[in-house]
Amino acid sequence: MAITGLGHTGFWVDDLDTMRDFYTRVMGLTVTDEDEEMGIVFLSARPAEEHHEFVLQRGRTAPPGSKLTHQVSWRVDSLETVIDFHHRFRAEGIEVQQEVTHGNAIGIYFFDPEGNRNEVYLRVERDVRQPFRKTLDLDQDPAEILADVERLLTEGGPAYQPVQ
Repeated sequence: MAITGLGHTGFWVDDLDTMRDFYTRVMGLTVTDEDEEMGIVFLSARPAEEHHEFVLQRGRTAPPGSKLTHQVSWRVDSLETVIDFHHRFRAEGIEVQQEVTHGNAIGIYFFDPEGNRNEVYLRVERDVRQPFRKTLDLDQDPAEILADVERLLTEGGPAYQPVQ
């Protein structure tokens, strides 16, 4: 018996309407089901394949600023999509913690309206020892960003070599 992947995750929230709006309008998820009386919303990035990957429900009891979740990471399909999120977050006034390369990924760490840390990222087919986290400038064109990733990898240490 083995775990084959993450099915879904969810947050307890204070303001369900604000959080629903953020994850649908800003992040682009689709509401697949909701129950207003129970105060719960089911969302998916792939509703044809997965009914829900993310759940929001009223009932948060932790005070603002409490650290409840390390992060939720959202995989995207291209560097251009990461750049689109960079521009979208700036336009929306979303708090960005850092825009990074992990050597094996390019991503943006950001916070939703209730302070939960998220990441959008593009997986790069490369093995790099972790943790590896260097700041990127996503105001550049894609070729310049990729060149920076290569430069930061060279300056930041050797590629990860799996233990045999």
